[in-house]
Amino acid sequence: MEKITSFTINHLKLLSGVYVSRVDHYGDAAVTTYDLRMTAPNREPVMNTAELHTIEHLGATFLRNDPEFQDRIVYFGPMGCRTGCYMLIAGEYSSREILPLVIRMFKFIRDFEGDVPGAAPKDCGNYLDQNLGMAKYLAKRYLAVLENITADRLVYPD
Repeated sequence: MEKITSFTINHLKLLSGVYVSRVDHYGDAAVTTYDLRMTAPNREPVMNTAELHTIEHLGATFLRNDPEFQDRIVYFGPMGCRTGCYMLIAGEYSSREILPLVIRMFKFIRDFEGDVPGAAPKDCGNYLDQNLGMAKYLAKRYLAVLENITADRLVYPD
């Protein structure tokens, strides 16, 4: 069986950043998958499910309410390896072009106060697995990368 593209990225060189993982075409429509890598794989601790679950709830809520992109959001959710999230958007945008949206989203997560949207038994299949404090901490940590991003954190390493 052929190895899928995401398993061909050298994770030993991958840094936290924003990467175009792939662009899929469906007729005339394109969907871009972004790798929002929050931690350095195999070198930093992975995120626990509770904080990653909270990031998912807050990030998806933010994106689907963003005035500029809400109608183009296809998906936002965690990577199985727990080192970041995938964001799928209808259209083709570079990592640099999408960076302002990602920064706005993680500022929203960092600054969020109150009840986590969808964290109720009728709304979520594992509503108790949430950690807002750690989600805010991780968002702040990722923003330090995003707000001072360098070119090597916008394109996958060789």
